[in-house]
Amino acid sequence: MTTMTNASVREFKMPDVGEGLTEAEILKWYVQPGDTVTDGQVVCEVETAKAAVELPIPYDGVVRALHFPEGTTVDVGTSIIAVDITGGAAPEETPAPAVAPAPAAEPEEKPAARQPVLVGYGVATSSTRRRPRKQAAPDTAARQAAVAVQAELNGHGAPAAPLERPLAKPPVRKLAKDLGVDLTTVTPTGPDGIITREDVHAAVAPQAPAPQEAAPAAAVPVAAAAPVSYDTARETRVPVKGVRKATAAAMVGSAFTAPHVTEFVTVDVTRTMKLVEELKQDKEFTGLRVNPLLLIAKALLVAIRRNPEINASWDEAAQEIVVKHYVNLGIAAATPRGLIVPNIKDAHAKTLPQLAESLGELVSTAREGKTSPSAMQAGTVTITNVGVFGVDTGTPILNPGESAILAVGAIKLQPWVHKGKVKPRQVTTLALSFDHRLVDGELGSKVLADVAAVLEQPKRLISWA
Repeated sequence: MTTMTNASVREFKMPDVGEGLTEAEILKWYVQPGDTVTDGQVVCEVETAKAAVELPIPYDGVVRALHFPEGTTVDVGTSIIAVDITGGAAPEETPAPAVAPAPAAEPEEKPAARQPVLVGYGVATSSTRRRPRKQAAPDTAARQAAVAVQAELNGHGAPAAPLERPLAKPPVRKLAKDLGVDLTTVTPTGPDGIITREDVHAAVAPQAPAPQEAAPAAAVPVAAAAPVSYDTARETRVPVKGVRKATAAAMVGSAFTAPHVTEFVTVDVTRTMKLVEELKQDKEFTGLRVNPLLLIAKALLVAIRRNPEINASWDEAAQEIVVKHYVNLGIAAATPRGLIVPNIKDAHAKTLPQLAESLGELVSTAREGKTSPSAMQAGTVTITNVGVFGVDTGTPILNPGESAILAVGAIKLQPWVHKGKVKPRQVTTLALSFDHRLVDGELGSKVLADVAAVLEQPKRLISWA
């Protein structure tokens, strides 16, 4: 990364667009050096562990430098773009870098034919180590000497440009940070002088075998660990990042923190399906998306109104149950970036047409990958519709901080006893998982039974609401 020093140049830093996020990945740049930008203009798209977000620039001026290429993970608080607010010529001290090249290591990190991957946000504690400032100059001689000594020990000779930032990709830099290894003391064995993971491990290896006290650790050559190999023709490895990584961590935390209980009920939803068709013809729903999920969501909201204790969370620190007097209804949505659960704020206060409008907006925004981090925060209860995949039902895992989640199975025509006779009816299976610390079997059963009753007799939406 290169930081501009001209007084007229403003550095725009990666903002924290979500709560508790520490980093973001630059998915796409919408501007290039030399372009004129205005206050509020979107200059790039970044992705966090929760969503893809477009970033507007807060200055008027001319872009002088893009400090990171697309596909790079950047800490919150790190400058990502430089803008000359005078709109004049490029600074004299940097005649060549029209594209604001990153230091030697960055060209190796540009995503040649790589699709954007997922990322998170926030300020990492190592941001100043990764991007040394001018203050680091006084110890240059000592660092250079250390590099030369290490190079001699490993038989590679002195590095060609000891003053430059070591060449290493972000995952390798993170590994070095975690292991406490100074990359300037590591001898690279990768192509074009790039430091590999094996080089970092090799730098740590001499510290491990402490039993042998005879010879100094520095006198023993260290052999690089053999790289892990696999059959690329038979296997594909996908880095776990961003939304998928966040989802995995949340689900593991939920599964091993909250004691889950799941109950099931099979329901005749023939009347509900008929009501869906009637609402599609209703003028009040013109232009709105009407489907079974809409009525299932409304049925759950009615059940919560009748059993408000189900809409709660567990405060471990205070050892308290927090009952919510509002419902932020989460809807699990499968997207190309992974499973996300945006929620409809204050769903309990919406009419059926308003709920239909909110559901439509939620689904379309999720499919476009434009769901904001705020839309996925503060959910209280969730619905996951596994029926769209032809699945009968499942045992859903709670979203962290919530007490219940309702899984909806596929709606199928099945033989069913109706008014004393076996007839073909539209039937589905519902599954309600809940946190048994704050929801006992009676409360969970009442909620599930109420949802089923509304779907069997939709007129109860009016009498119970």
